Amino acid sequence: MELAPRICVLFLPLLLLLGPSTGAIVDLPPDEGKEVWDYVTVRKDAHMFWWLYYATNPCKNFTELPLVMWLQGGPGGSSTGFGNFEEIGPLDSDLKPRKTTWLQSASLLFVDNPVGTGFSYVDKDGMYAKDLAMVASDMMVLLESFFSCRPEFQTIPFYIFSESYGGKMAAGIALELHKAIQQGTIKCNFSGVALGDSWISPVDSVLSWGPYLYSMSLLDDQGLAEVSQVAEQVLDAVNKGLYKEATQLWGKAEMVVEQNTDGVNFYNILTKTAPMFTTRSSLEFTQSHLVQLYQRHVRHLNRDDLNQEAWVRKLKWTELSKFNQLKWKPLYNDPTSSETSAFVKSHKNLAFYWILKAGHMVPSDQGDTALKMMKLVTGQRVGWTGLQVSCLALGHRS
Repeated sequence: MELAPRICVLFLPLLLLLGPSTGAIVDLPPDEGKEVWDYVTVRKDAHMFWWLYYATNPCKNFTELPLVMWLQGGPGGSSTGFGNFEEIGPLDSDLKPRKTTWLQSASLLFVDNPVGTGFSYVDKDGMYAKDLAMVASDMMVLLESFFSCRPEFQTIPFYIFSESYGGKMAAGIALELHKAIQQGTIKCNFSGVALGDSWISPVDSVLSWGPYLYSMSLLDDQGLAEVSQVAEQVLDAVNKGLYKEATQLWGKAEMVVEQNTDGVNFYNILTKTAPMFTTRSSLEFTQSHLVQLYQRHVRHLNRDDLNQEAWVRKLKWTELSKFNQLKWKPLYNDPTSSETSAFVKSHKNLAFYWILKAGHMVPSDQGDTALKMMKLVTGQRVGWTGLQVSCLALGHRS
């Protein structure tokens, strides 16, 4: 399915601190690390921007920690803007240090993806990415350039973490990166991909809205019937290949939800106030030898838990039946507390995390839990009680 021809763009005023020149390197005090940013021309008249932070762990050199690339959703969400300053970067949007920054456990590579997002731009309107294949192709050019110019990262475990529509792009990018490594065009130690509340199956998402909201006492019987009716219309349009009509019906389904729930916030159902950043897509590889991570977040509707579980059950994976038979394990942030922070189920190279008390932007709502989850996925030791040792190897190749 094609992406929207134009991309919504998020610019944060503080990003102007980067300055007009490209290829900049800033060496900060030892406790603040080093930053590097640059542009890569991925196609004629198409330019992508990346921003790298070197890990700042007081006990380890950056070479002893993984490299995590963060992909925002939308499409059109800026990783260097929102993901960086609102979720996992070293500073928040007020330029105050973030206690739960992922930088303490990994180097962070933010990429404004696809072209037209954030600081990534095109010289001509016709050069925007039009499908997932082009998005992945552009990223291959960027990653080939990045790892060639930054050879110190070629042997460091490299992970792709994503959120929302970024999960769809991450899946396609991961597959193409795997092929590029096999062909020898990109040299890196690709170790895993994480799909956070991803927009993988739009139909499963819309079909889940009614039952999910009904179970949360946000729809009555009549509201459930109305939402389910429109959801079935979306399914019918998709089955007939009428994707433009399906997109319009998807928008109608959102309106029906809003009318029947008194304006529930799709990004956190416990609130009615929209978050600072909201983007919607035109419609937002499930089997490989690389680690797969699927997150479920119990307070948001946009990519709710029922939806995520529905498409995972459809994976074409020989080990799926064994995975489905497993019982999840509770996880606790504080070893002295009985309060459950998350649940996890893992088998071989697939893990599924249920993060509690979080909306769509998990690191913003549950920063400490999200940080510890990232460390688990990347194979780092975590003081997270309730976890079996087998989960610690999730980040490694099988």
